[in-house]
Amino acid sequence: MPPFTLFPCLLVSTLGVSIRPFYKDRPPPIPGGGIFEPQVDTSMAGTIFVINGPNLNLLGTREPETYGRATLKDVQKLCEKTAKRHGWKAEFRQSNIEGEIVDFIQEAGRQKAKGIVINPAGYTTTSIAIMDALLGVKVPTIEVHISNIHAREDFRHHSYVSKAARGVICGMGVQGYALAIDGLAELLGKK
Repeated sequence: MPPFTLFPCLLVSTLGVSIRPFYKDRPPPIPGGGIFEPQVDTSMAGTIFVINGPNLNLLGTREPETYGRATLKDVQKLCEKTAKRHGWKAEFRQSNIEGEIVDFIQEAGRQKAKGIVINPAGYTTTSIAIMDALLGVKVPTIEVHISNIHAREDFRHHSYVSKAARGVICGMGVQGYALAIDGLAELLGKK
């Protein structure tokens, strides 16, 4: 079982780590429009890798009833903004090739990345290589799925990647990426 699971409004930790509801610490709206941007916390300066698997380059056009209309570029902007809020840089990657995804994971390990957010997509249920790479680099990892894989076909319910992840977020749309980055910050802040 992953160390935390996302329910519609709350991350619940099974490690005894206090994980905030996802809406806490979001910038409040400013009267008259705009968003208050909090100061960047540079005490956790570093890089996180956001790695996307096959077909995610088609976000926005592929099965929008399942995955929404946001594009991969929209997801990248969301991840960069969320990472910046924690004083991090987001290295954003996508590949349709399993070996390249393994290379990205190994690069994250070599660069001593603070964490990895990974949406393995179609490799979720098949890739022992991606699982082994994640286990090998020992970088804290959060697995993300845009749709709720447990409410879909039975073959989607099993994830090899989950065996190497500290947590799994699914079914929250592209906002799940931001929640994963916030979850990494919480986990790393408690060490």
